[in-house]
Amino acid sequence: MEKKQFVVIGMGKFGSSVAKTLYSLGNDVLAIDSNEDIIQEVSESVTHAVQMDATDEMSLRSLGIKNFDVAVITIGSDIQSSVMSTLLIKELGVKYIIAKAHSEIHAKLLRKIGADRVVLPEKDMGIRVAHNLVSSNILDFIELSPDYSIAEVACPSKWNGRTLRELNLRSVYGITVMAIKRSEKVSVSPGADDRIQNGDMIVAIGKTENLSKFEHNIS
Repeated sequence: MEKKQFVVIGMGKFGSSVAKTLYSLGNDVLAIDSNEDIIQEVSESVTHAVQMDATDEMSLRSLGIKNFDVAVITIGSDIQSSVMSTLLIKELGVKYIIAKAHSEIHAKLLRKIGADRVVLPEKDMGIRVAHNLVSSNILDFIELSPDYSIAEVACPSKWNGRTLRELNLRSVYGITVMAIKRSEKVSVSPGADDRIQNGDMIVAIGKTENLSKFEHNIS
């Protein structure tokens, strides 16, 4: 999987969850927040963490923001700061901008000023967004708890014709296959001798860190 460069602005619960997950998946992550205590808290879980005002164009420019692949703007309920940051990031040339909206009106405004994607998330959905950003194999990702998650995965072509016993995903990756999805059919609790076919998807459960390692190895 190609390493990408992300800048995440706003280290609330959602933003810090996105930033930490992107970093755990092997990407370069710059975290920005105006609160120094919050920056200290996340500094060991990202590549770089900077305390600054994300509506200050000169400060953003000095960080080389234009060189980042993706900007994730997760400023909370301060709509003015959210809009200003989005405008500046767009003008500075970041290729892809995702912005968190506080309301439908806020979302509409963010789209109009250039956000490529707008999310109206529940507070605990940051991890799902992060996984969708970096993996073409992970179709959905649901955090069950801080430690355990469920992932829906498009099976790589190299698995075609192999049984679950041969793949041995529980032993190799520490994850358990809950179901195999084939077209409109779903096989729940598949057996060890069930074979994977091209186009299949599996639904797997495991520790979040194990699912992250699994992503790296199949992408």
